[in-house]
Amino acid sequence: MSDVLIMGAFGIAIYIFARVMEKKPILPWKEPNPDKLAKQNVKGKSKKQNKHLIQPDEEPKTFREFLSEVKEIDNHMLRYKDNRFVLIAEVDPVNYFLLSDHEQNAIDADFENWLAQIDYHVQFYLQNRYIDLTEPIQEMQKNMEIAEDLSKNALEYGQSMVNDLVRWQQEQPRFETKRYIVWTHQVKASDITAENTEELEQKIVEKAFAELFRRYNTAKQQLRKARMKVDLLTSEGLGELLYYTFNRRKAVKNRFRDMVDQEMTSLYVTADQEDAFIELVKEGIENEAMGEDKKLQEAAAEENKENKNTEERAS
Repeated sequence: MSDVLIMGAFGIAIYIFARVMEKKPILPWKEPNPDKLAKQNVKGKSKKQNKHLIQPDEEPKTFREFLSEVKEIDNHMLRYKDNRFVLIAEVDPVNYFLLSDHEQNAIDADFENWLAQIDYHVQFYLQNRYIDLTEPIQEMQKNMEIAEDLSKNALEYGQSMVNDLVRWQQEQPRFETKRYIVWTHQVKASDITAENTEELEQKIVEKAFAELFRRYNTAKQQLRKARMKVDLLTSEGLGELLYYTFNRRKAVKNRFRDMVDQEMTSLYVTADQEDAFIELVKEGIENEAMGEDKKLQEAAAEENKENKNTEERAS
């Protein structure tokens, strides 16, 4: 009899513990209080969400914070506030594994010679981008529009291929790897003598560009022997590189090239104008240029006339 009581007490204890853990009333016929249950749920959620919520005195990280030490992009260089300058060049690689053993050894030797020549800091940067087929597709459509000897079947085949490429790019995005070489050089303003601040800034930029451009030319000449093409990134190229860095997914739809073509990166804001107004402005510019040329011609004729009169008087 005692064993039955112990087992019963043990079962009741387990039942009470389970009801408490499930936040349900111990007596099954008693309905739970909806207001109390709602408060518990709200309280529990607020505790979990408060960990991820931003406090009133905090601010979310912005794009500016990622580049807080960068001062500007100027003269095809990325300039930091401590007068560190960064020059970046894109490398078009060689298809190494399709070459013979002799050609591979020659490429290895040229690359090692370049590494042996440098005594400064060099970085290699790889960037994965979504493959963008917008420009090839536009080129194909343009060729089909201007072609006059294409048959109807050829035009239909070309249009179907264009549609397939557009669909393929949207449904199955692929990646391509861009390869870059990064050079960094810091200029000490104390080593430069200048009469004013403007001259000092100009000399700092010129000195940094001269040193970094020398390093770029060294790499370009040596890697050309290894069948690798090295192209310097301009200021626009640096902007595109940073844009793809911080807008990896969005860069497929909002292309950097489209923003450049629409003058969204220009210093001054422009607006859409009618074609008639644009032609009028062009005509005014042409007339102004013709007027300047006419004035120069008249001035030159007047000068020749004065010289001729002077010669006649002297004779």
